[in-house]
Amino acid sequence: MKIRQIAILGAAVVALSTPAFFAAQAANEAPAAVAAPAHASAHQRLLPLEGGRNFRDLGGYRTADGHTVKWGLLFRSGSMVDLTTGDLAYLNKLGLKTVCDYRDKNERKAEPMPWAAGTGPTVFADDYDGMAIGLMPKDLSKITPEGATTMMASSYPMMLKTFAPQFKRMFAQLLAGNAPLAFNCSAGKDRTGVSSALLLTALGVPRDTVIQDYLLTNTYLPEAMKKAKTSPNAATGQAFLSLPPAVQSAFMRADRSYIEAALNKLDAYPGGAMGYFKTEMGMDKAQIEKLRAMYLD
Repeated sequence: MKIRQIAILGAAVVALSTPAFFAAQAANEAPAAVAAPAHASAHQRLLPLEGGRNFRDLGGYRTADGHTVKWGLLFRSGSMVDLTTGDLAYLNKLGLKTVCDYRDKNERKAEPMPWAAGTGPTVFADDYDGMAIGLMPKDLSKITPEGATTMMASSYPMMLKTFAPQFKRMFAQLLAGNAPLAFNCSAGKDRTGVSSALLLTALGVPRDTVIQDYLLTNTYLPEAMKKAKTSPNAATGQAFLSLPPAVQSAFMRADRSYIEAALNKLDAYPGGAMGYFKTEMGMDKAQIEKLRAMYLD
């Protein structure tokens, strides 16, 4: 049951992250400073991309001790399939070096990265098959809005373990200085939302700010999806689109209870967040300090 709950995230995103849905509804040495691109002085939360999907900058957030996350280095996003030639030129000017793509192989096949082979940033992804591990519940017709909300809230804490290897790789790339870096899933909400919460927490950003960053998906994703060019998967998409609007909304909204469930699980980890970072992400106190020195002003 747990595997099915965690895997429903991908199904909901693939099925509902479509125009139809929204129309209907490692070392202790002193770290080298990572310089933000010159254009980052514009300080835009949502990147000015014609085909961007919830593609935004994590810069500008204040930490508990008075520092600020650097602009122009850390990005979260949904699928990049609709990025235009102009968008790619913008990201090239920004200096995007690394992309950590959390989507499964079927999602990536349906919505491939827009860069031609051998061009663009280095992309890291795992070839897991969400459908093979129980991506869909057996009977969609029985899901109520309350049941969908419960399923989503139960899934988020599981991601701390299920996607730990991919989150760990993201942190490793950042510690290696391979930024500007973007991480993404299909909508930029669930897997990306947990990844962003972990990154901001590691940087020392207060909990309420972490949650507010997560909730911005409700502002930026719907409008982007109205302009998206991708079509829903015929079988999965139609099954989800036949659900009552309230059930669809429970799956697709960024609900405070979802991210809080993951953060509460993080707090309950032996040693709390710092214990999780050390055990699951391979980052001790010195590496956390290095990360902060690299990506905070």
